[in-house]
Amino acid sequence: METCTHVFQISGIKIREEKRVLIQGIQQLGGKYIGGSVYQHACTHLIIPQVLSSEKFLAACAAGKWVVTPDYVLDSVKNGSWLAEEIYEVAISTGSSAAFYPVKQWREKVASGRLKGAFQGWRVLLMVQGSTRRAMFKRLLKAGRAEVYHCPPPSYASITHVMAKPVTESSKSHSAPCYPVSHIVQHLFGTESLLFGGQSNHVDMNFNITEEQEAHPADVKENFSTLEAELKTYIKQVGQPRLCFLEYLGYHDPYRPLAQATKMDFSNVGCMIECGLFTEALDSIRSGVYPGLLPPAPHLISLLEYAQQGNATSVFMRNFQQVLDKLLITNPPWMAPKSVKQYFTQVLQCPRCKKGLWSFLETAIRYSMSSEETCHALPGPGLPTLLHFHCYILTLILKIFQGELHSVTAGEFVQLQGAPPASASGSLLYRTFWTVWERSTLLSSAVKQLMQLLIQAAMTEYAERDEKQKLHLADTLLDFLSVLVEFWCQQHFKLNQTLVDKGLKDLSEYLAVISQDLSPNILVELVIRVRSTRLKLMVADAIFRNLCCRNGCTMGDEPLSLKKMVLFYLPALGSLALSPSGTRLRTEPSSHSCTSQGTDCRPQNSLENETCSEKENIPRGLNRVNAVGETLLHRACKRNQVETVLQILVLPGIDINVKDHAGWTPLHEACNHGSTECVEALLHHHPSPVLNNQVDGVSPLHDALLNGHMDIAKMLLEHAGSVLLRQTNGHGRVPLDLVSEPSQREELLHSAQLGDTKFLRNKATEVNLPLLEAGSSLLSLLIFSYLRETGIPHHTPTSDKHHSLGYRLVRALERHSFQKVTQGWADQRAVRLVEDVETLWELSQGKYQGQVSQGVIECKGENTQFLMRVLEDLRSRGEALVGDL
Repeated sequence: METCTHVFQISGIKIREEKRVLIQGIQQLGGKYIGGSVYQHACTHLIIPQVLSSEKFLAACAAGKWVVTPDYVLDSVKNGSWLAEEIYEVAISTGSSAAFYPVKQWREKVASGRLKGAFQGWRVLLMVQGSTRRAMFKRLLKAGRAEVYHCPPPSYASITHVMAKPVTESSKSHSAPCYPVSHIVQHLFGTESLLFGGQSNHVDMNFNITEEQEAHPADVKENFSTLEAELKTYIKQVGQPRLCFLEYLGYHDPYRPLAQATKMDFSNVGCMIECGLFTEALDSIRSGVYPGLLPPAPHLISLLEYAQQGNATSVFMRNFQQVLDKLLITNPPWMAPKSVKQYFTQVLQCPRCKKGLWSFLETAIRYSMSSEETCHALPGPGLPTLLHFHCYILTLILKIFQGELHSVTAGEFVQLQGAPPASASGSLLYRTFWTVWERSTLLSSAVKQLMQLLIQAAMTEYAERDEKQKLHLADTLLDFLSVLVEFWCQQHFKLNQTLVDKGLKDLSEYLAVISQDLSPNILVELVIRVRSTRLKLMVADAIFRNLCCRNGCTMGDEPLSLKKMVLFYLPALGSLALSPSGTRLRTEPSSHSCTSQGTDCRPQNSLENETCSEKENIPRGLNRVNAVGETLLHRACKRNQVETVLQILVLPGIDINVKDHAGWTPLHEACNHGSTECVEALLHHHPSPVLNNQVDGVSPLHDALLNGHMDIAKMLLEHAGSVLLRQTNGHGRVPLDLVSEPSQREELLHSAQLGDTKFLRNKATEVNLPLLEAGSSLLSLLIFSYLRETGIPHHTPTSDKHHSLGYRLVRALERHSFQKVTQGWADQRAVRLVEDVETLWELSQGKYQGQVSQGVIECKGENTQFLMRVLEDLRSRGEALVGDL
């Protein structure tokens, strides 16, 4: 008899004698019975007499367990051993002769390894009243392998579902979609089987599903799951080959077939090199490069060392480059066995230091920038012949990386005859930029160094106007960055899309931070020259948000979408236009932006002296966070320690809008505790804090009024104006509703009027045209890149409009809310596409016209006017989707 393979729980059998017989039968056959009223994950089988609304049944279904009738145990006892479970598996009657087997479907998916549970990938914020019921739903969700969090969720958790009972405005205020708990049953059994059984087997479980069905008896159900499936297919088709290099499809020379690749005698080459006859040795090697034939690596290494010494003639340099080009064309490493990759790895490194390909690449970059920080002393720096040679080395290595990327884009590494199976993990690109321990992260140590070198090159090259003096080093480094980003994303996208999104976000935000010292026009130039569309999208987004943040406008952290650009980025652009001209970005390096992996480009003594002086001014406990996530700035604002606040605010890189675990900012704390001096200090800081930040509907102004701090409330209104008076809290009350005295209301209105007058006065001042033009260009690039990456569904003039996917999405959104159309959808990319279509539709109806400030509309700048045409094009796209709907 089997042992520990049959672990049972029982649900729905109330007659004690029937239950006793089943337990005895289980034990007789060597099985195990687990009692109790809650689901246990250790069970393998659940026995139920019929479909139930119990926790055990739903959890067993979500976990992919066997759910069988009592006859399974009784018949197995008669047989003397366990029978096959299939014919005893519970089915759901559909009211006809057919039967529905949702339990079987989930079990087969889990058994095959396609899923670990029905809720795999869900990160649920559970907002259910009552600890007992909340614990039940938590067990149910965790049985289906969901991650469950209580309110407030930790800052690191990216919530995908908010499950609430009852559904309130508070539960809808989170960034993730909010569902009633009945969504669990809908996901498990589908909308067509919410009513179990023909007569009375309604799934209730206090989900109120029966009532919902009776309230809408005539409602025609639309199969929105079909739309989701079509969108998934559409998303796969949108993906286009990225950075495809057709010249690397393969090498074929009809005059030198592979059969002629015989052995060559290179014995004299070594003697020539020993005698200093480098030119003659190079000529011998030039005549011996064929497909499948590689000259000895030590000979090439010796010639490379000679070239690096700076004594070689321009003719030798040119011939040496031809040899390397021919070697790459006839023996491309991305099409060759492992030994050829090892050959290129051995050759392409510093012949003296031998620290690998990245060190060799970094030396070539630094020498091209006339930097003395190379792996060992080189002639020059800036010796013209050697300078062009190092630029050639960069181009050669870039071609190799492009070839490897092409192999990945084509689907697999192409192999020569007899070559063993190759893998991307053994590529030169992987070895160069990621150690074995770093391959799960895009932002490796070498990638960071490459980006820092890119910023240094851009700062020099893009600021110059004389094209003759440019080596276009920054463009080459951008190509490096695009290739390695696409290569890494290709390797991880199919396995873990979330990992790829996080890697791109981390890299783009890092680039935005280290590029803060570049002027706006150079930042725009940097984004324009990025070849990878997905990298351009993320970099443009990060740099635009960074520009806004440094000019007093903070963005939310929700995923990028067309609606986010319209609702938040367009108003932020108006804020950039009104930024004082004195807030232009610096064009010279700051004292804290040249660091590279813990090293600084300044002299060491100066660095030590400055570090010591800075440490004396840094408050103790600055980076310490308490149990509720409060920083030192939070704690100082609560205690009105204005000296500490001022001391913190002068430090570089301080986030004035930092949030604790509950979402409260330092301004919230200062307003709540009546710390008037701290509020004044925060408001005078540049960038100023975000005043419309709300936690459960409570803004800083609400906080001040709820606690009776009128002086702080007036200070906030004089700073921002009457826009703060239009904010509503969680109960729909505006700030004036919190004040009962007429005189106090008059004081608040007067302060708001002063704030509006100040705003109009600032608006009448000269527009910061350089900053507005930079922001407009970045936003235009962002919209174009987003449309190209997502491929929002549309119909072509030759297609049947009424059957196009975009038209049917708009039709569904016209009849139902966005939440209802996407309810239960697991693919967030499909959800965002529906939201994008809804945004286009609303743009065509003129819904978001007020998001563009008058100053932006009236601006005559070339980039801003182009942005206006881009927005008009979006509106036209929406009209084309709607048509004669």
